[in-house]
This record gives sequence, structure tokens and C-alpha cells, in this order.
Amino acid sequence: METQATILHADLDAFYASVEQMLDPSLRGKPVAVGGGVVLAASYEAKAFGVHGAMPGRRARELCPDLIFVPGHFREYQRLGNAAIAILGDYTPLVERISIDEAFADVAGCLHLFGSPVDIALKVRERVREELGLPISIGIARTKHLAKIASQVAKPDGLRIVDPARELEFLHDLPVEVIWGVGPVTKAKLAAAGVFKVGELAQMPGQSVQKLLGHAVGDKLSALSWNRDPRAIVTNQRARSAGAQSALGHKPFEERVFRPVLRHLADRIASRLRDKSLSGRTVTARVRFADLRAVTRAATLPAGVSATAILADIAEELVRAVRREFPQERTISLLAISVSHLERQPALQLEFPLGLADEARRPGARRGAARWQADRAMDAVRGRFGWEAIGYGSVVLESPRAVPDAFRELAERDL
Repeated sequence: METQATILHADLDAFYASVEQMLDPSLRGKPVAVGGGVVLAASYEAKAFGVHGAMPGRRARELCPDLIFVPGHFREYQRLGNAAIAILGDYTPLVERISIDEAFADVAGCLHLFGSPVDIALKVRERVREELGLPISIGIARTKHLAKIASQVAKPDGLRIVDPARELEFLHDLPVEVIWGVGPVTKAKLAAAGVFKVGELAQMPGQSVQKLLGHAVGDKLSALSWNRDPRAIVTNQRARSAGAQSALGHKPFEERVFRPVLRHLADRIASRLRDKSLSGRTVTARVRFADLRAVTRAATLPAGVSATAILADIAEELVRAVRREFPQERTISLLAISVSHLERQPALQLEFPLGLADEARRPGARRGAARWQADRAMDAVRGRFGWEAIGYGSVVLESPRAVPDAFRELAERDL
């Protein structure tokens, strides 16, 4: 076992809400939510009342009558998130950014320059506070998994180092949901088995965990419960998938609801793929129900796609299949699309018209090529005049969007 903890996990606290309180000092100390119809983010003062992201605005106001909604400053979120990660990069080149507001860093090779891991963490926190006016929590440990847990324990606006000699003592007394990958469904399954703390999970026989959660998940969580996490910091990681998701609050599981949402997500994803000259052969759609259970369905295609309409058609078909399979589910809370098995596509490879039933979805067929060419024309207009300059009528006209496009852009990530 290494004798020193050198992995840092830095996480900006209640980031979007903290930015709003920094920009408008009159909001400091008050319950703030970014959004409107749906809560996109909440300040700690709002979280104390039970308000959280993805919650319907009406429910949030019921919990916290004094809640202040703000529309959001999305360019500021991007600018400040980049600036905070850049400060971390001033102390080590080994930085792995995992979202707009958090990153891992390995400082093992920089201790002779900047002092101990704690010294570096203190300097980062001080600079983020002084230069950006934002709170940031940092966890320090030997592994990425434990460093991330330590930063959560340190919140809000704190610092926590896990002594390598007392790792399991620290970890095993924490609630099981701190483990990376334990969501509401897994937590409920473990609770039904009498497992509430990480230490209780660690003491379960491996076969019992596998039987309860499945082989892959069971093995992973058993290893993490003993802090077995060999993952190293990965910089400049090439994306293996492109995806986007939309939190809906609680909406009816109906075509009029999910169709425009899927079209909007497909538009975002496909435009990003075309911008990077990529296409993908596997399309995955995820539907989360009101009780937070999620169902995922995927389709693998003979050729990679990057056309918005083709991607949207496939995603809609997958979601309709979920609706047929689960007719008892009347409410959904989240929709997501991802495209994987990515490959380079600098130009479209045309196909001969063979009269195949799926030609509309084959990128190189006549209709598929027409869709791709329309997308490229739209990309050119947006590149010159901005995203809002042009859009698909099926997205713009069918449904108002509760979540601003700018926030969706920030939230998009590999799924």
C-alpha cells in the first residue's frame, strides 16, 4: 500500500446556485434555485428545505415558500468552471475533468514544487475563493473513489484527507449510497437486505452481492467497499460516446411529451458529432420513471449515423418500445439518448438505391443523404449566426422547453 494520499477530487459547491449568489450578493444566505418549471440547481439554503435538482418548480415552492428562482447565467457557468479547473492545472498536468464543476488531479509528481497534497489543496481552495469568489471542496486519498467520497464528506466548502492507514475505518462507517454507482434503486435493494453502511456491504459474501445486484455490479461494489480502485488519472480521454439527457420533473408518458424532447436531444447530439466529423452505430435511449427506476434500450445499425432526423427516429422507436413493454408506467422523469461505437466520418459515403425498407435511416441512401445535407446547411447557419438562428419545426413548435438550451449544452456529457 502506498504511504501517501496524492489523488485530489475538487468539486465546486452547489455550483450554479453559488455562481448566482456571487453575481448578485443580495442572494447570499437565501434559498436560491436556478430554473423555473424545473429546478436545475439549488443552493444549500434551498437544499435544507428538501429542494433538489430535477424537482418540479411547483413542488419546490411548496417545500420552500421563500425560494428565489433565477433564470441562470450559462456563459458564466462555463467561464468560471473552466477557470477553476485551470487553477487546479497550475499545480499538476495530471488533471481529469469529469464535469463542468469537478475534476480529479494526481499531485504525486509535484510535491517537491508546491508542498504536500494538503498544501496544494489549500492553495487551490484559496485561489478559487479569491480569484473567482466561489466555494470549492476537496477530498484527498490514495484512490479516485475515496477522494471523491472525501470531497462529499468535506462539503460545504471544506477539505478532507483520508489517512492511508485508516481508510477502511473512514469508509466503512459511511452510508452505502456514498459509493460510486449506488443510486436509489441499488440503495433500496441493499436496504431490503439489511445493508445500510459500506462496512455492512463489505462483510457480505461476494456471491450474495452478485445474486442481489448481478455479477458485474456486485463485483464492482464489493471491490469499492474495500477501496479497491486501480483507476489512474486519465487526461485528454477520447470520448467513447456522445449523449444528452433531459430531466422532466414528472410528465405523462405520452408521445406529445417525449417526441419533442427526443428531437431536441437528437439535434444537440448529432450536431456535436458532425462538428467533430464523427458518427455512431449504436443508439441508446434511457427512460426514467417517476419512482426513479430506469429502463435502457439500444439498437445497433449497419452504418454510423450523425443525421439529426435519423437519430431522432431511432430514439423515438426505442422509447415507444419501452412504453409498450411497460404499459403500467404513466409518468416519466427523465429521457436520455447516447450514441456509441463512434467512428470517423469526414464525408458521407453514398449508396446505390436498392429499394431497401430501411433506406430512410441509411445515411448513404437518397433520403438519408438529403437529411444529412440539410443538417450540414443548418450547421453552417448556426455557426455564423448562433444556435437560435434556425431550428427544426418539430422541436420549436411542438412543445415549450422548461430547461434553457444553454443549460442543456453544459449538462451534455458522455453517458
